[in-house]
Amino acid sequence: MDKFKQIEAFVEVIEKGSLARAALEQNITPVMLGRRIDALEKRLGVKLMHRTTRHLTLTEEGTVFLDHCRKLLDELDHAEKIISEGRHKATGHLVVSAPAAYGRKHVAPHAPGFIAANPDVQISFNLTDRVVDLVREGYDLSIRIGGAIDPNFVAVKLASNRRVVCATPEYFERHGIPRTLDDLEKHNCLAFNLQGGQQRGWYFQQQGKPVTVKVNGNLDCNDGELLHRWAREGLGLAWRSTWEIQTELASGRLITVLNDFALDNYDIMAVYPQQRHLPAKIRFFIDMLKSVYAEPGYWTRPA
Repeated sequence: MDKFKQIEAFVEVIEKGSLARAALEQNITPVMLGRRIDALEKRLGVKLMHRTTRHLTLTEEGTVFLDHCRKLLDELDHAEKIISEGRHKATGHLVVSAPAAYGRKHVAPHAPGFIAANPDVQISFNLTDRVVDLVREGYDLSIRIGGAIDPNFVAVKLASNRRVVCATPEYFERHGIPRTLDDLEKHNCLAFNLQGGQQRGWYFQQQGKPVTVKVNGNLDCNDGELLHRWAREGLGLAWRSTWEIQTELASGRLITVLNDFALDNYDIMAVYPQQRHLPAKIRFFIDMLKSVYAEPGYWTRPA
């Protein structure tokens, strides 16, 4: 028999003053309630109360045990309230990973407002272009841009995004506009590199299939913001996310090309491990970002 039910029955009988009233409160028969108390006394090896048809009297052991049981039930009730509130009230430590440049511009700046609305939350950010292991490294949430998502994780779309090839109008006046993917080899491409200077390819789709194009140029680096700046300075073609260049696109400082070859799977997503009950701190933070990003003109505001 469930230990908790036995303890609950014992406390309920004492507080109600009779088996009948306690049984009515718990919606069971007095006989069933009596069996639970009998089982509790048998398990403990002591008599907790003396029962007659009219009176209930605690033994010395029963008085001591009752005090502990009440404290136990109060603590359990308090624990349940804390957990329940955690589903409806954002509390605790929220640990977030995000790409470095994106996190600086579009995640971390919104944290003060979130904390003002949810003062019981503490937020820690790790801004890195490395794909972190959420579970092993202890993250609650990761903001990711494109890429495959582990089936053990949940991905929530925060905003639409594409990766596009862009440059200044002046660059295109000097070097011409690429019309096909093969034309990229004729252009100075500002590429992202890996450790040791190895360049990543640029990803496109052609005739419904993904393709990777190896590009070349006289400048490459492992910092997206620097590539963005070089593109604005007219030094070459860059393959950038629309979230990063929307302001320049709106003003005409940058122009996109090869749009028919752009992939569609570079959305901005919030990723977290699957769990039965999503803590409010995660759910509220995701909802806040979605709301902010959906504001008219958000992506074209000056930095």
